Amino acid sequence: MPLTDAQLAVRQTVLHSPDALDCTLYRADENDPDAEELDLGDAKLLFIGPFEAPADWDAAERADYFGDSAPELFFSARVECLAEPDSKAWFSADVGDYVATLPGAGEVLMYYVHDYLEEPDGSLSYVLLRDEELLE
Repeated sequence: MPLTDAQLAVRQTVLHSPDALDCTLYRADENDPDAEELDLGDAKLLFIGPFEAPADWDAAERADYFGDSAPELFFSARVECLAEPDSKAWFSADVGDYVATLPGAGEVLMYYVHDYLEEPDGSLSYVLLRDEELLE
């Protein structure tokens, strides 16, 4: 399905933002949990800010959503594939994917796609959970 004008505008904003980080997305093999993750390709990651649970969530809903992870490890972000939307290389992030970033000094920061929200314009924003383990 082709992207709408609004979705294309959000895509261009993310791809051309000076604050967007280069990243690579990986997806686990649903049929073989021991297999190495599939490299989906390169993308741009633009953080919107910390994830804020809706005010109407009660304590049980918050506990269920955050699980054993600290709420401050959750971030709202946009993720846009570098490949053109009509190409075979294009992908969109999905719950369960891993996002690898290289913020500098040889460190790799990993994020887990925990959830996504469809925005009123049809674009997607993602809730990412930062992996506390630094990779080198």
